[in-house]
Amino acid sequence: MLARRIHKFSPRLSPYLALLPMALTVLLAYIGGALWTLRTSFTAARTFPSEKFIGVAQYVRLFDNERWLLSLHNLAVYGALFIIACMVLGFLLAVFIDQNVKGEGVLRTVFLYPYAMSFIATGLVWQWLLAPGSGIEGAVRQMGLTSFSFDWIVHQDLVIYTVVIATVWQASGLVMALMLAGLRGIDPEIYKAARLDGIPAWRTYLQIVLPMLGPTVATVFLLLTTAVVKLYDAVVAMTQGGPGIASEVPAKFIMDHLFLRSNIGLASAGAVTLLLPVLALLAPYAYARSRRARAGGAHA
Repeated sequence: MLARRIHKFSPRLSPYLALLPMALTVLLAYIGGALWTLRTSFTAARTFPSEKFIGVAQYVRLFDNERWLLSLHNLAVYGALFIIACMVLGFLLAVFIDQNVKGEGVLRTVFLYPYAMSFIATGLVWQWLLAPGSGIEGAVRQMGLTSFSFDWIVHQDLVIYTVVIATVWQASGLVMALMLAGLRGIDPEIYKAARLDGIPAWRTYLQIVLPMLGPTVATVFLLLTTAVVKLYDAVVAMTQGGPGIASEVPAKFIMDHLFLRSNIGLASAGAVTLLLPVLALLAPYAYARSRRARAGGAHA
């Protein structure tokens, strides 16, 4: 009798059993790790975890640290330029490929290929390309423009823009792929109607097509914002946070204090601070998706 009941409910339990390992991973590794980090940020932990509770002292110390404030400033500048450049360039590439150009498959591969590279490889390649005396500067000088100079990577006020150039080159292909998928989901009759009405192509894409890509744009924005917060590999490979600390970013600050300066408490406070904007973006996105799902279920 018991075996018959187990056999009866086994089809219903199978999906939950399949999801159990991932659920445990999320609960223990992600949520558990985040809660442990939050708790540690309120303690006097240094080289080893501590049970001594000190309130928000680590956060006060964090925002009194000039290096941390500089890293936040760099992240804000980088984030604004990176997101805008990736979305504009990715959308333009998607529109270009959507015109049924010859060799579409090859072009998609070429534009998307940089995203398959690791940020470390990207950083090392661009470090050489932007190095004074070689790379781009050396190539231009060999063409006869001996006075040409492109030394942004060793200039404290300009080095963060070199990181933008490298990472936009890498990530814009992913944006292109997502935008192209959205464009392919739009009814072709919309373009025909716009042409019959004499609407210029740029206005069609800007005022008609782009608003229809709202969910795709929101997804792209969320992915790019997450990439901004995680920025670490490219900076380490290209500049090591230099010259000096001119290209310091929060993730590097956290890793340095966690592993090099043996300050677990301060690193945890930085990690929690860095997590807050991500949650602030994820919460409304998740809420909007749940509302759309409920609305779709109600109409069904």
